[in-house]
Amino acid sequence: MKRFALIGAAGYIAPRHMVAIHQTGHDLVAALDPNDSVGIIDSHFPEADFFTEFERFDRHIDKLRRSGKGVDYVAIASPNYLHDSHMRFALRSGADAICEKPLVLNPWNIDSLQEIEAETGRTVNTILQLRLHPSIVALRDQVQVSDRSQKYDVDLTYITSRGHWYLQSWKGNEHKSGGIATNIGVHFFDMLSFIFGGRQEAVVHLSTPTKAAGYLEYAHARVRWFLSIDINDVPQAERAKGKRTFRAITANGENIEFSDGFTDLHTRSYEEILAGRGFGLEENRVAIETVAHIRRAAIATHGEIHPFVTRASS
Repeated sequence: MKRFALIGAAGYIAPRHMVAIHQTGHDLVAALDPNDSVGIIDSHFPEADFFTEFERFDRHIDKLRRSGKGVDYVAIASPNYLHDSHMRFALRSGADAICEKPLVLNPWNIDSLQEIEAETGRTVNTILQLRLHPSIVALRDQVQVSDRSQKYDVDLTYITSRGHWYLQSWKGNEHKSGGIATNIGVHFFDMLSFIFGGRQEAVVHLSTPTKAAGYLEYAHARVRWFLSIDINDVPQAERAKGKRTFRAITANGENIEFSDGFTDLHTRSYEEILAGRGFGLEENRVAIETVAHIRRAAIATHGEIHPFVTRASS
């Protein structure tokens, strides 16, 4: 049985990590979060030690290591801008890291983490869950055997509405979250490079605190993309059904269904990591380079524009 620690235990995504640790038959022995609203821990690991101060958590993890009962993995579900620091802590504590998306905010942080991996002999594993989704794997397999002289025409639309709290939290601070494209889009950009190969072009058509859109070209695809947290961008027919989210990927006009099975992919990710087949630092590079470019790019008018952009801009 492997021993886990969790940083960011009060966050939105933390319960999926707890479930994954529990379902794979392992133990959460320590958790950290400055917010103490973490009663969810009792559902899975009521004996876990909990800390609200990093210094005390650090001392506890070090004490466990020195006593021969160190943690094997540190799962990281903290705010995006802290991921880099918390991965460094994990590696230097003698543990492997399992880090949520986005791995880091800037691609040069990957280089530094690779150096620390080499120094410590420990590894960083990342949650790139869409690479494990059956529909996405099937599309990638299809692309691999398709006519490579022809590029797929892809539309990616992802709207996941959030309340007013979002912009008042760290997620609304671009310096901490990386902005919309980074915070809610990075795993989709990873998915696109995973399926369609190297990125060749990146154009931004829309960028606000609540939505972003642009055009990406990969080795085997031309992609129009649109991301939003604004409920008003959910198509009216879906809103009439009470839905607050809308996910759609089409490739050459055919819908790629990936809504089902979206929430249990953390457990699948843990299964792969524990079997030695996790996704490491380098697998994240293209996606992190893409979102860093989007964050800094000037608004353009060339390139194919997603049909939702005109409506969102009006």
